[in-house]
Amino acid sequence: MTTYLRMRRKLASVSSWLAMAAIPGALVLAPISVASAQNEDGQYEEQEYIEEIITTGTAGGAEVRKFDASFAITTMNDEDINKFSPKSTADLLKLVPGVWAESSGGVSGANVFVRGFPGGGDAPFFSLQVNGAPIFPPPTLSFLENSTLFRIDETVKRVEALRGGPNPVFSNGQPGLTTNFILREGSQDTEGLIKYTTSDYDLRRFDAYISGELADELYYMVGGYISSSPGIRDSGFNSDEGNQITINLTKDLDNGSINVFHRQTDDSGTWYLPVALNVPGVDSEYNQIGALNRQRRILFANDFGDSAFVNPGQHTVDLGEGRGWDGSMTGGSVTFEITDDWEITDRFGYTSGDADTLGLVPNGGAVQVSALLADPTVAPLAVVTGPIMGRVSGRAIAPSEYIQQFGAWEVRKDIESFTNDISLAKAWDRGSVTVGFYSANSSTDEFWSLGNHKYEVVQVGGEVVSGIECNDDPLVDSCDWNYDIDARGDATTQALYAATTFDVNDRLTLDVGVRSENHEVEYSVDEGLDGLVTLAVSFDETEFSWTAAANYLFTDTMSGFARINSGSKMPYFDDFRDNRDAFNSGNDLIQEVDQYELGFKWVTDYVSLYATGFFTEVDPTFFVALAGGGAVIQTQEASGVELDAIWASDGGLSVSLNATIQDSEIKSGPNSGNETARQPGWQLRLTPSYEFETGNISGSVYGTLSAVDDRWGEPENVNQLDGYEKLDLGVILRINESFVVQLSADNITDEDALTESDPRTISAPNGRYIMPRTFKFSVGYEF
Repeated sequence: MTTYLRMRRKLASVSSWLAMAAIPGALVLAPISVASAQNEDGQYEEQEYIEEIITTGTAGGAEVRKFDASFAITTMNDEDINKFSPKSTADLLKLVPGVWAESSGGVSGANVFVRGFPGGGDAPFFSLQVNGAPIFPPPTLSFLENSTLFRIDETVKRVEALRGGPNPVFSNGQPGLTTNFILREGSQDTEGLIKYTTSDYDLRRFDAYISGELADELYYMVGGYISSSPGIRDSGFNSDEGNQITINLTKDLDNGSINVFHRQTDDSGTWYLPVALNVPGVDSEYNQIGALNRQRRILFANDFGDSAFVNPGQHTVDLGEGRGWDGSMTGGSVTFEITDDWEITDRFGYTSGDADTLGLVPNGGAVQVSALLADPTVAPLAVVTGPIMGRVSGRAIAPSEYIQQFGAWEVRKDIESFTNDISLAKAWDRGSVTVGFYSANSSTDEFWSLGNHKYEVVQVGGEVVSGIECNDDPLVDSCDWNYDIDARGDATTQALYAATTFDVNDRLTLDVGVRSENHEVEYSVDEGLDGLVTLAVSFDETEFSWTAAANYLFTDTMSGFARINSGSKMPYFDDFRDNRDAFNSGNDLIQEVDQYELGFKWVTDYVSLYATGFFTEVDPTFFVALAGGGAVIQTQEASGVELDAIWASDGGLSVSLNATIQDSEIKSGPNSGNETARQPGWQLRLTPSYEFETGNISGSVYGTLSAVDDRWGEPENVNQLDGYEKLDLGVILRINESFVVQLSADNITDEDALTESDPRTISAPNGRYIMPRTFKFSVGYEF
């Protein structure tokens, strides 16, 4: 290990030219392997080549060759991230086979679905790590999934995304997708970047980082960004604003290393929601939020009478805050070689901050004013009491215009967590054994005010109207429903795990892992904000998980693996509120997950192919359409295959393919026989790239064609979301090896496709579009 760490610092100087290699995803800082080859004189001489090394999904974060791994894992380096130019952290996950990421909601609040696992909303089967430490152990709370807490910038060196495999045994025991963002580290050479980015939607962003050596074998990296824009869907004000700074320190020791990092983030953006598809002019660029409606009064009850508020409370919110993260993560790792064969590793992380959600949420469909005036039954809740006027502008709303209920939703979350993962490993000639202990404490302090519906004009920044009874009565808090809560929750997880690998011979390797996890939750909710606790939970359960696999080397360039695992997803706070009836009836709300995988790997100088077949069963699954409503309980099975392939030529041309085919079905419950919601039967990404060099200019031209199959918008399989194709193009120029210019175009054909219908009102003609066509331009200086 110590030799590897020292070697990695010396190898850092080669990363700049390796980043321009034809094969994307190649990990640049990895151990050197030495082979022998004959030269022209017939003499043997040593040749060096750099192999791809991964650390995610291994006991204690041990380094193994990706080719030798008995699980499906995808790697992305900083050059891959730069080419893709993701609009959010969740957007980057589209590069991972087997993942369906709905990132059309803005910089935060994505829906991330994993092959074989149930869909619905948020990202219950996706966990995010930073340098191997979970950013927040609960993968999903209502209005909060892990990608909301992380922003991609130039401080990220590479990403590793593991699906299934040994996931249920290690770290927080996520059985689905674990994505590990690995930060840059310093080296003996001083390196850095300064970059400015702008766009056709008035983005202004400044990125920078610098790294090097502070003292003998003490290395640093400091970087971050400042960003501001009106948003991809123009809000008329600077709705998307953020800044971040990251510090990463690493000390190499004679017998190990110490790493500590701190990442401070304050970044938020407009929450983009489903829009009225039946209104002319509403398209992928549409945004209801604007200057005329960003401020709304929310009325909530401190005390209830029989039919009206006795002592109402109220405050004004700025819905332009949108969704975001204002907080920090501090983490690190300590690795010591006790002897040549024994090693101890400890990884830790502390996260704290506010993850708030504010936005205008549609409730039901839009109705034309003329239709309402002619027939009040088309919108029974819109009782007309006078001329329908704009409350701010005072203008008369024309009969041809549309109005719709929009709820001013406010969700405030104060979260905190601490994780620690310590392991002891023993290695010998034919394998290794690792024993570890993972512990985590997570807490949330929440205030919600949902509903608060008022009728607004359906237009960009559409104002609240007068002349509607429920709009004009100051004591009516909502034209339909509301749901207000004050909640507190604490969770503690303690898990003991063990894993071993054994080389049966030069070709066959076996690995086995087991985990025993105790999970405790204390949770209380005041629904109605009247000071009365309506739900109190005390949960204490222990679950056992395991995995076993075999990896067989057919040739030096071809191998295969077979794996089986049995894991679980433990319940957290919202799970008990949403599923209280099931919990009170004896259901422990633990989701049991069984997975079977067969993999094939083929890697040569020109071809890299990773194919994984999978079968997954999840029992039970829970689907909640609306917070405060009941849950639908069912089971699901899914099978399919995912492909991750690259072909590269000596002439600079390469083509990569990322594809997933799956058949998923709800096996029990009221929707038995239906397809899983919001997941396509197939999807693919085809990316050709051409690297070139002429004089003092080098660069690449690249493009991506994405194609997606039809999907269902909900478990009831009512609304079919049509498949679509999307084309992206880009070019990167490097001048004198230091100046870098990039132009990227996303959705260049301006495809109007839907990522979802309206999960809260499935009968309403509402839907959320993919992001519209955008162009980004950046110029930077590397040193």
